[in-house]
Amino acid sequence: MAPITQYYPQTVSHPGTTLAEILAEKEMGAKEFAVRTGKPEKTISDVLNGRSGITPEMGILFEQVLKIPSHFWINRQRAYDEYLARVEYQKTIEEGLEWSKTFPYAKMASLGWVEPTKKKEAKVINLFEYFEVSNTKGYYDYYHNQKLLVNFRISLKDNENAGAIAAWLRQGEIQSDALNVPEFDKKKLTEILPKLKTIMASQPTDFFSQIQELCSYAGVKVVHTPCLPKAPIHGSTRWLGDIPLIQLSGRYRRNDIFWFTFFHEIGHILLHGKKYISIENIEYDGENQVYEEEANEFSANILLTKEEEEQIISNHTLTENDVVKYAEKYKTHPAIIIGRLQHLKLVPFGLGNHLFYPIDLCR
Repeated sequence: MAPITQYYPQTVSHPGTTLAEILAEKEMGAKEFAVRTGKPEKTISDVLNGRSGITPEMGILFEQVLKIPSHFWINRQRAYDEYLARVEYQKTIEEGLEWSKTFPYAKMASLGWVEPTKKKEAKVINLFEYFEVSNTKGYYDYYHNQKLLVNFRISLKDNENAGAIAAWLRQGEIQSDALNVPEFDKKKLTEILPKLKTIMASQPTDFFSQIQELCSYAGVKVVHTPCLPKAPIHGSTRWLGDIPLIQLSGRYRRNDIFWFTFFHEIGHILLHGKKYISIENIEYDGENQVYEEEANEFSANILLTKEEEEQIISNHTLTENDVVKYAEKYKTHPAIIIGRLQHLKLVPFGLGNHLFYPIDLCR
């Protein structure tokens, strides 16, 4: 559906105005018209004065007397009713003016997610269209109050960047609609892990399309969604119906971070299933924190096992050439090793940074 860019209801008169004009042309009074149609004079008077509407039954009676098709009267009444509804809806748009300021609209427009506009009311309408809600209540009930627990199980109610995060997540849903995948198969997803690791290690220029295609084979959708201001998210995993969606931002454009996030999200799918939604860089506690740690361990072990890590650490004269050789030996990428050592604070940040491959998913 094309985005709505403006909303300015035109004035629509009550159909009683048209009826009065026609009766005047025929020199027929309201009482005579009431008699001819078999309707009470008060009913006709109320229509003429805009106090009552024309029903389909009345439209047929009017057709018999005035020789004007009933659909004309029905359509006139429908147009007027819609006009009144749109006038009333204007209040809803005005109520959304402050709400719309919680989103990085300019950035969303630059990415093509919403129509560019400087008109405040148009922004509100475009955001309603983007989130597929008709008012702010619908938005808050879905993203903050968890009225649909099956579809969205994390509340953004207390997050100061809720608007930007919701916009980023919503874009992932929109992108996923364009992807067709078979039924999710946990066994297939497990089987393709070695192939995914091989792509990580070699990182060809078309690596993203390759992992997207492989995951699609297992019934998993993978999309790239650029970061938004105030939504510093690395990735997210959630289920849309029976299909898992992995949404990645490529934040920092560092391949070690990208691949860790990617396998972290796969870990959530294999370990935690539909009952869990992950948004990386959002603080968790309790059971959620346990799930995050489990996914971290899963990802770390795919990229570089604990045993492999210990063997590398045991080399106290480790050089960059050694890192490259270890990467070849363990079928991983040098950036994974450097990133791991930096994370463990065994080497200073900056050392070996040229071994990182920049992630560019916006080409």
